[in-house]
Amino acid sequence: MQGAHVHASSLHTTICERLGARIPIFGFSHSLEVVAAVTAAGGIGVWGATRSTPEEIRDGLAWLAEQADGRPFGIDLVLPQGMPETDDRAQMEAAIPEEHRAFVTGLRDKYGVPDDGLPGTRSRFVRSEEMADRQFAEILASPVAILAMGVGSPPAKVTEAKEHGKTVISLVGAPKHAERALAAGADMLVAQGYEAGAHTGDIGTFALVPQIVRLAGDVPVVVAGGVAGGEHIAAALALGGAGVWMGTAWLFTREHGMDPVVRAKLEAAGSADTIRSRADSGKTLRQIKTAWTEEWEAQAAPTPLKMPFQDILVGDFLGAVERHHVEPLLKSEAGQSVAYFDQLTDVRSIINSLERDATAALQRIDQ
Repeated sequence: MQGAHVHASSLHTTICERLGARIPIFGFSHSLEVVAAVTAAGGIGVWGATRSTPEEIRDGLAWLAEQADGRPFGIDLVLPQGMPETDDRAQMEAAIPEEHRAFVTGLRDKYGVPDDGLPGTRSRFVRSEEMADRQFAEILASPVAILAMGVGSPPAKVTEAKEHGKTVISLVGAPKHAERALAAGADMLVAQGYEAGAHTGDIGTFALVPQIVRLAGDVPVVVAGGVAGGEHIAAALALGGAGVWMGTAWLFTREHGMDPVVRAKLEAAGSADTIRSRADSGKTLRQIKTAWTEEWEAQAAPTPLKMPFQDILVGDFLGAVERHHVEPLLKSEAGQSVAYFDQLTDVRSIINSLERDATAALQRIDQ
C-alpha cells in the first residue's frame, strides 16, 4: 500500500519523494496567494484555474513559479466530456429553455438582483473544447510541473502533458473513474469522497479509498473528502493513501481574502449545513446551504441544465449577486469538513497544526 512508507515520526511518503514536498498535503484553492502559501509551508499548492482565461493562466503560473522558488506547485483544470466545440455564447443562449429563463428572472425580482449587463465567473467564457485547448496550451508552455484533472482524464491530454514532463493527477469519485484515469496513464489519483467540496460523487471517503488503492497498484493515491485535521491524515495513510488533498480549510485563511459575510456563513456551518447541488454548473457541487440552494431544491424549480448550459443560464446572475452583495444568495463551495473551522487563521498555522496532530496520531497508532 502506498502509505506503507510513512514512519510514525514523520509524514514522509512516496508523494514527498516524487514531487519534492516536505509533507504530503495538497492545498487546492482558487486563490493564488493560498496556493503559494501552501507550497511555502512545505505542502503542494494547487491552483483551481478552470474559470481563468488562457492569459490569466499564463500570468498566474509565472507568478507562482517565482514565489515557489523550486518548490512543487500545480494547476487544476476540469475537462469533462461532451462540451461544445467552440466558445459560442450566442449558440448556448439560444438553446436555454424559456422555463429556466423565467425561473432566474423570478429570482432576480424576488431578491432584487440588478441586471448590470456584466458576466460572472461562470459566464466570462463558455466551457468548450476550444477554450480547454487554449488553457491547456498555456499549461504545457509553463514551468508548472503538476497538472491535476478535476473532472475527466482525456487520454490524449494525459499523454501530451506527460510528454511535456508534467506529473498528471486525476481526481476520481468512483472505481470506474479510476479505471479510466489509470488506462489514460495518470501518474497519481485523488480518491475524492462524497464529503468533499465542489464536484463530488456518491461514495463516502472511507468506503471509496481502499477500493481505489486496490485498483491503483503502484500508482499513489491521495485522499480527499472530509479531511480537516491530523487524525484524518493518519486515517488516510492507514487506508493506503500516500497523502491528502484539502480545499475547504483554506477558505478560512487571511491569504484567501474571503468576503466577510460569506466567511461568517462558513464559520457558522456544520457538516449538515452543506448540500450537493447542480444549480451552479449542472454538475454536482457541494456548497453551504443558502437561499440559492433552497430555491433550486424547491418543488417548483426546474431541473438544472447540463453543463455548460447551466453556467450560461446563471453565470451573469451569480456575478451580479456578488457585485451587489445580495446577502441571502451569497455562498461558497465547502465540504463537510467545514465543521472543523470557525475562525480566521492563516495557511502556515493550518499546515503546522496538521503536521503536529498527524504525527501525534501516527505515534499513538504505532504504540
